[in-house]
Amino acid sequence: MNLSLMLNFRLKPTSYGRLRDWVLLVCCNLMWASQLTMVKLVQEQMGPVFATFLPMTLATLLLIPLVGVRQRPPDSRRIINWRDVFDFILIGVFGQVVAQLFITWGVQLSLASNAALVLLALPVAIAVMAHFLLGEQMTPIRWLSFGLAIAGVLECSGINWRELNFLSKKFFVGNLLIFLSLNGSAFYTVYCKKLLAKYSPLKVLLYSYYAVFAFLLPITVYTEPGAFRIIFHYTERVWIGLVILTLFQYFLSMVIFLNVLTRLSATQVGVSNYLIPFLGLVIAAIVLHEHLTKFMVVGGILVLMSTMLITVFEDAKRHDESTEMVDVDRA
Repeated sequence: MNLSLMLNFRLKPTSYGRLRDWVLLVCCNLMWASQLTMVKLVQEQMGPVFATFLPMTLATLLLIPLVGVRQRPPDSRRIINWRDVFDFILIGVFGQVVAQLFITWGVQLSLASNAALVLLALPVAIAVMAHFLLGEQMTPIRWLSFGLAIAGVLECSGINWRELNFLSKKFFVGNLLIFLSLNGSAFYTVYCKKLLAKYSPLKVLLYSYYAVFAFLLPITVYTEPGAFRIIFHYTERVWIGLVILTLFQYFLSMVIFLNVLTRLSATQVGVSNYLIPFLGLVIAAIVLHEHLTKFMVVGGILVLMSTMLITVFEDAKRHDESTEMVDVDRA
């Protein structure tokens, strides 16, 4: 990246838009960073299945009127064919259900350090799936961004290297569930990119949540039938956790994320997931008054730089190259 590109990027309207997308991705990952804490909080009075089913159902109810209000006449006349129905079921079940339910189970059956290390593979899984399903390619800037992000996240991920244990049979199921969860999340991100070419972000999210509801309802009734009877006896702490999961984890963050995904590639948004460990530490420092070390801060800065590099500067560089090609053609 040459110096003139960095100096001129602030003058280009497209770069303002990419900077806005980067800020939005930071906000999304800030909301996602609180997920595991909130899940543990609500599980004080409910099982893992209901802890996934209830907030996602509440988020679905919030989306229904919003989709109705934002629906435009041309979009409202679109007929959903059976192929699209199948695709929404696919991302709902193998995307959202696998991602959300398996992580809820997995963290209970594995070590925190095991989970933290396994989840670092999420952006890699997104990049691999995006290559095969969307034809996205790794560029030099993307390789550099991945390298900076991995270096930074290892400094601030909170992994206790002495605690790691992948060989024990005791943690095998938990580690496997976490691994499947991250692949479910990667699949949802990549496959949604295809559907966003035909449907609005709100509709993609709502229709996938319909599939989640239809799939999880009978499972919830069968595995945790008593959960519905005590719903009005939850403590204030549990209700706070449910509200945060509903409004921020499954509603607002996903609406923002899918809107950004309409403008960026799956690989670009995937790298932003490396922000989660660092932002989780920031939340812990603010809420729990935990200490941030110098290494954690440096690691966080590296991750922020890497996500900005792939989100903002890659498109600025591509814009410059395309402009140069047009100028050559005109000459």
